[in-house]
Amino acid sequence: MELAGAIITLIGAIVILIASVGLLRMPDVYNRLQVGTKASTLGTILGLAGIALIHIDWASKIVVLILFVMMTNPVSSHTLARVAYFIKIPFSSQTVVNKLKVKETAIQVKTETVETTAE
Repeated sequence: MELAGAIITLIGAIVILIASVGLLRMPDVYNRLQVGTKASTLGTILGLAGIALIHIDWASKIVVLILFVMMTNPVSSHTLARVAYFIKIPFSSQTVVNKLKVKETAIQVKTETVETTAE
């Protein structure tokens, strides 16, 4: 069981290492957030799962940690990306679609429609 735990922990470390290289290659903050969040979530979960296999008596506590990581990493990344967008950190020149801009336009149109019909 210890060998399986060590292998899974090693795979988690490799995922985080590959993601760190990916962070250097990404062109802007939005892509870096995406790579960092996915890799840190998967790498951390694999590392914790490996430790749970090595130390069976800690398994219930580690499951709680895994659930915490799964809930907080994506939420914090989303919040950081929204803040970066609203303080106008520029996109890379390679970025083709800006879905937040489309949503802002739709919200403005809806608001104007509601104000018009209310009068």
